[in-house]
Amino acid sequence: MTMRPLLLTALALSVPLAGCGEYRGLETAHQPVIAQTDYTLDLIAGPDGLAGGEAQRLHGWLDVLAAPPGTTIAIDDPAAQAVARSDIATIAGEHHLRLGATLPAGAPSPVPGTLRVVVTRATASVPSCQTPGPRDALVNFDAHTSNTFGCATSGNLAAMVADPLDLLRGKVDDGRNASATAAKAIGAWRKAVPTGTGGTVLKSETTGGR
Repeated sequence: MTMRPLLLTALALSVPLAGCGEYRGLETAHQPVIAQTDYTLDLIAGPDGLAGGEAQRLHGWLDVLAAPPGTTIAIDDPAAQAVARSDIATIAGEHHLRLGATLPAGAPSPVPGTLRVVVTRATASVPSCQTPGPRDALVNFDAHTSNTFGCATSGNLAAMVADPLDLLRGKVDDGRNASATAAKAIGAWRKAVPTGTGGTVLKSETTGGR
């Protein structure tokens, strides 16, 4: 008579222990998810730039999109019309948009005599953290991570990244924002010869003839 409740107790303890092995590693299962939407507008252009009224149409289209500052804008111009591209770059700058070179894959080319403006809006979020999972078992013999491990880090990364597409393709270092470039003045100061040997001269000033 006493064996049955002891057996049920052992089975009850084995249930929470069975689900403890899901989060054993240090790599979080909650990763940012990128959602990308491309908006396109075909404009009539020629060797002299955009046709009459096309610049105003582009202005109105960008106003309606209300793209946030830093949104990427690309130009699909098979004819390589430099004047028209310069006109579009000027308008994009007035709307605080970044001119990029990446075009959506598989998009058809614009008809001859036109070029296509592509505005890419991307957002990053961690949808797996929005739905709370089951609570972890109170017994944690294998020291596994919780089912919400990484939500804070991944959520902050998705919220603060300037261009969510950088999470997919990375960022190319063109040298403009390199730390070595920004620290040239400090590097020149460190390489200067000490003042005792005729190097950097420090001006000494006194007050009241003292």
